[in-house]
Amino acid sequence: MPTMVASHLFHINCSGDGISKFSNPLATSKQVSSFYKPKGFSFGCRNLMVKATSDGRKQVELVYDLDEKLNRLADEVDMNAGLSRLTLFSPCKINVFLRITSKRPDGFHDLASLFHVISLGDKIKFSLSPSKSKDRLSTNVPGIPLDEKNLIIKALNLYRKKTGSDKFFWVHVDKRVPTGAGLGGGSSNAATALWAANQFNGCLATEKELQEWSGEIGSDVPFFFSNGAAYCTGRGEIVQDIPSPVPFDLPMVLIKPPEACSTADVYKRFRLDVSSTIDPLTLLEKISKNGISQDVCVNDLEPPAFEVLPSLKRLKQRIIAAGRGKYDAVFMSGSGSTIVGVGSPDPPQFIYDEEDYKDVFLSEASFIMRADQQWYTEPSSLNAGSLADQSSCTA
Repeated sequence: MPTMVASHLFHINCSGDGISKFSNPLATSKQVSSFYKPKGFSFGCRNLMVKATSDGRKQVELVYDLDEKLNRLADEVDMNAGLSRLTLFSPCKINVFLRITSKRPDGFHDLASLFHVISLGDKIKFSLSPSKSKDRLSTNVPGIPLDEKNLIIKALNLYRKKTGSDKFFWVHVDKRVPTGAGLGGGSSNAATALWAANQFNGCLATEKELQEWSGEIGSDVPFFFSNGAAYCTGRGEIVQDIPSPVPFDLPMVLIKPPEACSTADVYKRFRLDVSSTIDPLTLLEKISKNGISQDVCVNDLEPPAFEVLPSLKRLKQRIIAAGRGKYDAVFMSGSGSTIVGVGSPDPPQFIYDEEDYKDVFLSEASFIMRADQQWYTEPSSLNAGSLADQSSCTA
């Protein structure tokens, strides 16, 4: 059975048996967006939180209730400080098409791509910390860096550097977006952290400034300060907002094998002389007029990614063959390894039936955007944050 969203959670058993790892047993993608509670999980049990200490080591902290912990930390802060806690949705993106147009003298590649935010995302809880020297970061999954390597910490450090703010934070990430997926989950987290820091500081920076600064963190980060749909060029940091060329009720399914594609390895194998020659603006025009179809969902990074991970090519071919008439298009997002099937929220049956695919990540999703001067909200969720949570500075 494939592994679903929130695929692995760690906690301390009430029985004292130690750390247990559970895999999501859900059978259909219709259930993916609901909260997953593993068999035997008790909300009365203590949750295992992993955080970075001041000397860089990882330290386990037992927390009976995450919200109680956040509230307790926030209450230690001067109540005259204004906003003390904030929960934000941190959505990922897909590349509807991705053209590599040239190689630059600095070794990087220029691209032209239609980026679009989708409804799959992480939930990040920010709380002001009484500390004046460090941020604390925790997450619900193992293997995520909790120090300065994490883009959230980089974003908070960058904000303080640019504005002179002295505020530090306790941050918890409820991770739902897989890593190494070509979905920009880390970049979205960084953008969300910049947005949050600005709210806590009374909006010292404009959105335009946040977007410009974010390019220092990563090429994909500036996109998340768009309205949610953008034509991106350069290394991805040149962002041109566009009206969404696709309907919001168009469903899709994301299928990611457990193996990730190294972006560096993919670009190392990329050959400009054998890539597509179609004008990316032509692709954008076709999508705007006629919608998504297989012929317009061009990704020049698919051939090198399939060299890095041959099983990914077989997966895409099998999805296309098994889903004839079911999907409008099947393509890889970014540098992989997520395969997107647009037109249906359900994966082909073989994903459920075959042992080789028991550990794939599955999620249904749809296209979303954000309102002007507001952050992204999680669709159809009571936990996406109140209007107060989403309040923002005016331009």
